[in-house]
Amino acid sequence: MKKKKLWSLSVMLILVLSTILAACNSGSDGKDTGSKDTSTGGDSASSGEKTLVYGRGGDSTALDPATVTEGESFKVTVNIYETLINFGEQDVTLKPGLAKSWEASVDGLTYTFQLEEGVKFHDGSDFNAEAVAKNFERWKAGADKFPYFMSQFTMGGEQIIESITPEGDYTVVFKLKQPQAPFLKNLAMVPFAIASPKAFEANDDALIDNPVGTGPFKFVNWTRNDSITIEKNPDYRIAGLPKLDKVIFRSIPDNSARLNALNNGEVDVVDGLSPSDKGSIETNGDLQLIERPSMNVGYLGLTVTRPPFDNVKVRQAVNYAIDKQALVDAFYEGLAEPAKNPMPPVIAGYNDDITGYAYDPEKAKALLKEAGYDGKEIELWAMPVPRPYMPDGQKIAEAIQKNLADVGIPSKIVSFEWATYLEKAQNGEADAFLLGWTGDNGDADNFIYTLLDADNIGSNNYTFYDNPELHKLLVAAQTEVNEDKRNELYKQAQVIISEDAPWVPLAHSIPILAASTKVTNYFAHPTGSDRLEAVDMN
Repeated sequence: MKKKKLWSLSVMLILVLSTILAACNSGSDGKDTGSKDTSTGGDSASSGEKTLVYGRGGDSTALDPATVTEGESFKVTVNIYETLINFGEQDVTLKPGLAKSWEASVDGLTYTFQLEEGVKFHDGSDFNAEAVAKNFERWKAGADKFPYFMSQFTMGGEQIIESITPEGDYTVVFKLKQPQAPFLKNLAMVPFAIASPKAFEANDDALIDNPVGTGPFKFVNWTRNDSITIEKNPDYRIAGLPKLDKVIFRSIPDNSARLNALNNGEVDVVDGLSPSDKGSIETNGDLQLIERPSMNVGYLGLTVTRPPFDNVKVRQAVNYAIDKQALVDAFYEGLAEPAKNPMPPVIAGYNDDITGYAYDPEKAKALLKEAGYDGKEIELWAMPVPRPYMPDGQKIAEAIQKNLADVGIPSKIVSFEWATYLEKAQNGEADAFLLGWTGDNGDADNFIYTLLDADNIGSNNYTFYDNPELHKLLVAAQTEVNEDKRNELYKQAQVIISEDAPWVPLAHSIPILAASTKVTNYFAHPTGSDRLEAVDMN
């Protein structure tokens, strides 16, 4: 009898201790506080939940991919939304996405897509042909609000998509006003992901902060300039995916602090690293180096509507003044090559016959004298965040400032918060600005037309460069279905751009990422937008 009482007291003591421990691991109301949202992959693995923490240099600007043009937003949205067509795992070959097949008419004016069936948006509404049509009609009706739609599906100021017609629940037909050679590649771009009509019809701006797609991950929360959390979509259309339960994108602006966070186990993957970090990563047995296939260009833009860069001789002088090889040697550690054209050599239509501008300070001085340059100080804008094409905008700006001073161009380095920087540059407020581009679809059109055609002033053409002869070539290239003829048109276009010099093309880089060895199956995509559904953690 005495033993039975002692046993009962022991059981009661265990229950009391269990209750106390449970209270210590919960909020004051006894509910889960959600502390897993801030745990690292290693912590979550021990509790049975796989959480990947992704350290990056800057925050997103919006989570409606159709409204933005920068990679920090696409990095997140590519995992929440899906496009009709996907790119390959590490290339820009076209693969089925929300469309399981497609067919083009002989004249290139009609495209018929067969859609996946039984797919749901994260809000429970149905994905179907009507949803696809509503997304494109939304973009067509507000093209000024959706910069990528304007730049990719508008030619000569006119939209090329005439109609989008559902034929039953799972067939949708696009009719074009004229052929567009990169049409299918454009559809695979992250900005043209399909969102829930239920969400944007209720509030057209709601997707900016509360994205609703069909992708492998669902949006959880966003603390500005700190973190964005997404979680596994249990109803994802592909069985067995995603492998991860949660992904947290953390903003850590300083390159060194970001790598330290990885070394300390606070994050599991980091991008935007300095090339100089490559050696330390490779010699660390707990880390793995990941190289992103190169498809980018970093450049110094010269706003052609602002003195002194409204004078072509001044722009040419700046091209001669900058020592690109020295920049590459000093800041890219062998992970880049000097640029001479506005698109990288891996893109079809690249013109390697162009010699570019050699580093020639004396030639620069002579051109400035011919131009009558008055020696007035310019503003030189430095990016506040690391980008794949430019790991440290401030240091590169300082080197360029020295090059310019050597030929008699004084400059003042200025910067702004990332979203403000982009907005002000887009409005033409900069004299000279550092920026760059990672290709969205592997087509020359996505570089030259998107970044330097007059149609895209106010969108991605931040220099306000306008050359009618160039425009004719680019429109002809868009409608030309013969690839050899297209490539020749783009080569001619690059000759014009080189002579007009609205940019100083600086470098084509091989961006590096680093990850814990716990992370498996991570493939860095050349577009800079990495799909994480197949990523796993040991």
